[in-house]
Amino acid sequence: MNSVTPFIGTPDATASAKPATARVPTDWTTKAMQSRIRRRYAAERRFRLAGLAAVWLSAGFLAFLLSSMLWQGASGFVETRVALQIDFAAAALPIEPARLASRGADLALASAGLEGAVDSAATRAFGKDGEGLLSDGAWVTVRDALKADPGLLSRKTVIDVPVASPIDMAAKGDGPPEAEAVVARLKARGVLTRGLSMTFLTTADLDRRDARRHLGAFKGSLLTMIVTLLLAFPIGVLSALYLEEYAPKNRWTDLIEVSINNLAAVPSIIFGLLGLAVFLGTFGMPRSAPLVGGLTLALMTMPVIVIAGRNAIKAVPPSIRDAALGIGASPVQVVFHHVLPLALPGILTGTIIGMARALGETAPLLMIGMRAFIAAPPSGLRDPATVLPVQIFLWSDQVSRGFIEKTSAAIIVLLVFLLAMNGVAIYLRNKFETRW
Repeated sequence: MNSVTPFIGTPDATASAKPATARVPTDWTTKAMQSRIRRRYAAERRFRLAGLAAVWLSAGFLAFLLSSMLWQGASGFVETRVALQIDFAAAALPIEPARLASRGADLALASAGLEGAVDSAATRAFGKDGEGLLSDGAWVTVRDALKADPGLLSRKTVIDVPVASPIDMAAKGDGPPEAEAVVARLKARGVLTRGLSMTFLTTADLDRRDARRHLGAFKGSLLTMIVTLLLAFPIGVLSALYLEEYAPKNRWTDLIEVSINNLAAVPSIIFGLLGLAVFLGTFGMPRSAPLVGGLTLALMTMPVIVIAGRNAIKAVPPSIRDAALGIGASPVQVVFHHVLPLALPGILTGTIIGMARALGETAPLLMIGMRAFIAAPPSGLRDPATVLPVQIFLWSDQVSRGFIEKTSAAIIVLLVFLLAMNGVAIYLRNKFETRW
């Protein structure tokens, strides 16, 4: 039976081999190492504190902005009224009660001398200066009361009507001394009341000639944003899909990509000049119309949507495309049934940013004439209109205290409008969002 004999080295070879140098373990307890660890932990704590301080500083600035706007604008939602006694039977307005239910009741009451009857009643009730105590739109409140109850034409009644701006500000504690004396006298008679009112948002300057109404600007902003969204969103999304999924990679597409990135950084007033030259100068579209404003803002918003859309489409995993093609889907079905739904949350995020920027723009809309005084709210896309940012810009230059509070109230309305629009977009984004 064979046996295996182990190999044994020669004594000389064994003796000549040098033993391996043992690795000295690092001493983590030395003072130098502990000092480095302490400095590293201290740097991490400083970074966390700096980040926390930045968050709190940003939140503080936001809270200060919102609180100052609410503090100054809250009084804009409060209206001061005075109880005015009117004897319609003695006034003998030449109008039949049955006509108050017709479509032309407003014009009929105006031509019948209702405004003069209200001024005469104020003079009888408060003296020779009584007419100046009432707002220019006080007769509109009386008109609405007559339309609601035509039987008032045959009897005496008391109607609470809005007071003039100096009296209103004095009642809120920020008026001239002479107006404060008038307010004290009216309060002593028990005819002055204050209450929450939304008339500044539900009436137009045509009805209230004190010219601090928001309805026309609010409706103009809404129509302008609708035009902007209907144009910028589909064109921007389709452009992003083509550039990312279908366009060949060559110099032309590189040039287009660079141009889109540059357009996203162009100052907004340049788009206003473009809208002035193209839409008004070349095509002869109506000046100061929501249609022209929407077209101008769509040009400004579209590059933002294209860039955000391309980034969202790139973020869709390639395996989604390969799996769809593997089960027989056509390239168009892959894009519209799989890629686009998964990229939609990111696209909506870019749309929110673009629309928020468009909603607050003033310079391009000033260039196309949306700064004129518009008495009646627009009824269509081609009617003259203004928007909330432009109205805020124009009112902020007024010295009257009444305009200051209405400007702050308009800012609150604009913020609520923006939050509502963003809320809808965020809801849609979360609805279509898919987590990987």
